[in-house]
Amino acid sequence: MPTVATAPPVRRSRAQWPVPAGLILLSLIPVLAGASRLTELTGGAAITPANARFFASPVPVVIHILSVTIYSLLGAFQFVPSLRRRRGWHRIAGRILVPAGLLAALSGLWMALFYVLPAGTTDVPIRLFFGSAMLVSLIMGLLAIRRRDFVRHSAWMTRGYAIGIAAGTQALVILPWMLLVGPPDELTGALLMGAAWVINLAVAEYVIHRRSLLSARTQ
Repeated sequence: MPTVATAPPVRRSRAQWPVPAGLILLSLIPVLAGASRLTELTGGAAITPANARFFASPVPVVIHILSVTIYSLLGAFQFVPSLRRRRGWHRIAGRILVPAGLLAALSGLWMALFYVLPAGTTDVPIRLFFGSAMLVSLIMGLLAIRRRDFVRHSAWMTRGYAIGIAAGTQALVILPWMLLVGPPDELTGALLMGAAWVINLAVAEYVIHRRSLLSARTQ
């Protein structure tokens, strides 16, 4: 009798981790790229047209890398149901994640607007659109939690996180193109980047819809 009763919790515990583990793996792509950029900035790498803007003004990119790293990795644990149900954990993590997310969005917008970009860059409008969407999502999530509207808070924060970790999806979208077709031109690269953001937001909307259905069934 006792041994039979202990089996289901173990299975439920294991079932909680595939999604956050996948999010962490996806986040490692931009995290490792950011670490490489920091090493470049601090290790005296050669200045080229592709990286000159970072050496000329390193503070925004350093803030962006550090905030995105915290936001993407810590945010993945918010998708562990047992942790999310712990008010203490969720509240403390949220107080770290929201400032990190806001810094990531604002620094990304600053870089898109004010960095001197290489000639032919065409992805600035897309970066501005989705960076603004991330900022709006986080603000809407904050306003919702101030109203104690937990459902809308969860939905907006999920959208913001989906946008924030899109760099990993962009790598997964662009790499097959490079292998099958070759390096994309500026316009194609911008469209592929935009497609990755759309994919992430589509998955986020599916998650939000699924949560609402599960909530309705339990009421």
